[in-house]
Amino acid sequence: MGVEVVSRGRSVPRIARGYVGSAVLAAGVAVLPALRPGAATPWATVLPLAALYAACELPARCPRLRRAYANGEDGRGRLPACLGAGSFFPVLLAAALLLPPSAAALTAVPGALLAPVDEPPVALRRLWRAARLVLAVWASARVGQFLPCHDALGPGLVVPDFPYVLLPSGATALAFSLALTALDGGIRATVEAVPPYAAWRGLLGRSLAPHAVHTLAGLMMAVLWRSDYGPVAAVFVLLPVSVSCWAFAQYHRERAAHQATIRALVQAVDIKDSYTRGHSERVGRASVLIAEELGMPEPRLEVVRFAGVLHDVGKLGVPTRVLSKDGPLTPEERRIIELHPEYGHEMVRGIGFLGEARSAILHHHEHLDGSGYPYGLKGDQIPEYARVVAVADAFDAMTSTRSYRRARPVEAALAELERCAGTQFDPHMVAALARALERHGWQTEVTADETAVPTPRPPEPAGPRPAEPVPPGSVPGPGPGPASGSVPGPASGTSASGPDAPETPEAPSAAAPDPASLQEERA
Repeated sequence: MGVEVVSRGRSVPRIARGYVGSAVLAAGVAVLPALRPGAATPWATVLPLAALYAACELPARCPRLRRAYANGEDGRGRLPACLGAGSFFPVLLAAALLLPPSAAALTAVPGALLAPVDEPPVALRRLWRAARLVLAVWASARVGQFLPCHDALGPGLVVPDFPYVLLPSGATALAFSLALTALDGGIRATVEAVPPYAAWRGLLGRSLAPHAVHTLAGLMMAVLWRSDYGPVAAVFVLLPVSVSCWAFAQYHRERAAHQATIRALVQAVDIKDSYTRGHSERVGRASVLIAEELGMPEPRLEVVRFAGVLHDVGKLGVPTRVLSKDGPLTPEERRIIELHPEYGHEMVRGIGFLGEARSAILHHHEHLDGSGYPYGLKGDQIPEYARVVAVADAFDAMTSTRSYRRARPVEAALAELERCAGTQFDPHMVAALARALERHGWQTEVTADETAVPTPRPPEPAGPRPAEPVPPGSVPGPGPGPASGSVPGPASGTSASGPDAPETPEAPSAAAPDPASLQEERA
């Protein structure tokens, strides 16, 4: 748990090293009173609690356990947060309730120093981890001493002073959370050079609930520790904590497997049709922006992201010669392209964790007026996730820069979405995307090889150029784009093939539809 000292692949800035050094110095000052000769430090309580906390952190050093997570979300064998340093906060919070501040702070040192470190600089990370926990435990014990929590717990009381003891114990949890939030926000600000409001945003809210649960377990430990049953009984409180950590670890492994599955499918699509590399990830991101604006809960946000990322997985079943064809598509080739939603649905039908995302993969080319494919659904017959992905897909197709043409500005893309709202797109989804972009903005990226050079055209004879015949029902293919520096003009009226034509970029012809006509890309 906690904020990492340095981002992956980057050295630690000097200001961050100074920040960590200051935290280590402050931690040393905090524990110094307990280490002075003649100090009345209750070592009979400090040492067992310190050993218990260190023992709780030792499983994370197990090589077999680390190998089990070698295929985690980042592929680097990182352990889930529940198995890292700081997982067993009830021990530390029990120390804060039972001991003076300096003595309580000492209990965090062995476990923090023994816990594994995944990335260099190892020594700096260990020092930071120990310093932040020492300072957090010291602050919470200081608050508990001030209220005073120690008197409510004993010694000498046969029964703790309930419910009064809940107030100081809750205050210690709040102090613990505030201290960790302050320290973690500071390290984010110094390492990542983010503004203060961004460095601390959300840290406290995410930590309060788990720390409150840990405080209750720590209070139970403290009560049993002071009772006639003694420290041995207090250790049993950690059993449910251990079980919950094990369950969370299993969830983490399952989620990591899900992410690996998604990543493999997306990479397969990108490899097959690389000129729209990154399109799937951006559609997933735009889908989440729309879903957040609609107020979807967190579990549904993950599913809608899966739907956006995998919406074109059916392209794996489309022949490469069709996807990469240089020129207009024949009616037969267009029918093959239009089968990709069904191919995609068949591919992911057995992946249970995708849930409603599977229906979005099948129906993201349906239109509100029934003119879409594969089944011509209308209005509310189209699943909600499919309506979200349809808007996100069309938006990214218009705003992505390709090697053969420039991206459409975000404002123009939104205007085209609004023009087609009610016929092709759900107006609520379009409005939600507009609000989300106004709040968060949108960063377009080049999704094809930026160094690509358009195929040179032979010299053309002077005079007007005759219009090139296009077979009925055919769709322009991804031929060489306009010359560098040229920008396609706006489309007049609605595209002949409709905003949801099979995902093909513009042909080099002057009559080719503009991106603003929502002519979607092949991937």
